[in-house]
Amino acid sequence: MSEHPEKWEAQVRKGCLELAILAALWKGRLYGLEILRLLEDGSNLIVAEGTVYPLLSRLKAEGLIESEWVESEGGHPRKYYWLTKAGRQRGAAMAGFWAGFAASLGTLIQPLLGGKRAL
Repeated sequence: MSEHPEKWEAQVRKGCLELAILAALWKGRLYGLEILRLLEDGSNLIVAEGTVYPLLSRLKAEGLIESEWVESEGGHPRKYYWLTKAGRQRGAAMAGFWAGFAASLGTLIQPLLGGKRAL
């Protein structure tokens, strides 16, 4: 057995991060720290700013999100992000794939869980 089981867990989380960010932005505009908090609170994806911000830049370059700086009362300006039409389409497609994939994998791994349903 591998001495580093957390290594594959990190890879799974990393692979889900784009979908998680698109899902976080589904309901509307958020600034960077709000995205980070939503990822931590709404999932088991605890990620560093140094991971999220480059991904946000890539998603913007791909035309999946837009952003703008907004002056903040009593603080620094905040950069807000939101989904474009293409981002909504990508998010919906990724969510559809994930739902089918997770259901199939859940069925496959059921014997490993002693017959209990996978979460």
